[in-house]
Amino acid sequence: MKHTISELRAAYGSDDLTPADALRSLAEAIATRDGGIGAYLSHDLDAALAEAAAADLSKPLGGVPIAIKDLINAKGQPCSCASRILRGKYTAPYDATVIRKLRAAGAIPFGRMNMDEFAMGSSTENSGIHPCRNPWDTTRIPGGSSGGSAAAVAADLAVAALGSDTGGSIRQPAAFCGVTGLKPTYGRVSRYGLVAFASSLDQIGPLTKTVEDAARLLQAIAGPDPRDSTCLDREVPDYASAIGRDIGGLKIGLPREYFAEGLDPRIKSLVEAAVKQLESLGAEPVEISLPNTGHAVAVYYIIATAEASANLARFDGVRYGHRAEGATDLLDHYERSREEGFGDEVKRRILLGTYVLSSGYHEAYYLRAQKVRTLIRDDFSRAFASVDLIASPVSPVLPFRLGEKLDDPLSLYLADIYTLSANLAGLCGISVPCGFIEEEPGKPLPVGLQLLGRPFGEADLLRAAHAYEQAARHPREIPGSAANA
Repeated sequence: MKHTISELRAAYGSDDLTPADALRSLAEAIATRDGGIGAYLSHDLDAALAEAAAADLSKPLGGVPIAIKDLINAKGQPCSCASRILRGKYTAPYDATVIRKLRAAGAIPFGRMNMDEFAMGSSTENSGIHPCRNPWDTTRIPGGSSGGSAAAVAADLAVAALGSDTGGSIRQPAAFCGVTGLKPTYGRVSRYGLVAFASSLDQIGPLTKTVEDAARLLQAIAGPDPRDSTCLDREVPDYASAIGRDIGGLKIGLPREYFAEGLDPRIKSLVEAAVKQLESLGAEPVEISLPNTGHAVAVYYIIATAEASANLARFDGVRYGHRAEGATDLLDHYERSREEGFGDEVKRRILLGTYVLSSGYHEAYYLRAQKVRTLIRDDFSRAFASVDLIASPVSPVLPFRLGEKLDDPLSLYLADIYTLSANLAGLCGISVPCGFIEEEPGKPLPVGLQLLGRPFGEADLLRAAHAYEQAARHPREIPGSAANA
């Protein structure tokens, strides 16, 4: 289904199209085309049609189907986190706050989207169910961990989707798949009902076909929640009013460290051209420095894995989830259940996180990482004293081929260098398509422009992203791929 949220809402009002028609169209597209992509883990058309029959089209998202990353609880739907430890063994007994808010806005949660297991990865190859492929070139990865969400939106197998971003897991797959991905400020959107990877870094956000749609979805899911103590009680602006406003006078910082060695020169050229486009619209580029950028990857992979080690301790096969057979005692049960249920990347991160929290290493690693995290946050605070937004690439590399980096996890970790600092500092960020690079004839690969905003600066972020999107007018349709076959 090629419709955006805005187009679908208009079609409901003026055409003979109904929410049931939209759902059936999506289900047919999934059956026909998703076999070559693998974006979906499951979908329940009958349950969605029952919701569509009662849809209130007067609501902001009335009758709009929204795909859901498979770590967000939706009552009555499976929630496996793309892991064998939960696959087929856990059905959500409640709605996450974002799901409750989507339903209140009239949306229909439809489809459980593929992802890296427990959101640990940058390629969706770490899915414990099956890998996901990039619809622009199905020999390549879609990014991760929200790869299924991004791939489905790009391939018109979803109108829009929710993902989660712990170190770039919305923005990076959005860039790789040529869609818009928004990471809200930490505390802007409730995490209640999100299966936690790293609690001080995780944030739920939208993946959409346009910036306007991202604003619509953020409007629906943002706001305080008494069930999440980290979700701040701040007024939610009217994000739609930011769309279309002039960006004249906005100062956009260009961090030297984000345009240095290691960045593909073709990506650098496209991002610089995007900045020139913003400048032609009235924005003012300003060179800045974020001197602690070089420490960000190490800091992130200490803090994130430490929090993962604690959060994933609950998956022990006792109350729910995979339970190994033939265990001789409780310890043997824990060991076998987790060994059989978790994939290699999850095990790697749990082991690393447990190590940095262990006696004798806590101060040397975890405590020191927290101190450097403060320095990284201070870098951004100083930068935002003189600029309104920060522009950079999303990734230093293009989407790589499936299996190309599986034996080299460090290179995967380093590819997150431009995205994870925003999570460490609690900032908002967005990826918008800024062009294509052809590695092979007829197979253009999308490139994303990243814009970062100060905490709770989503309105400025959306204003600038929309202005660029409208001026650049990059095509969305995927030429000659399985997605449009």
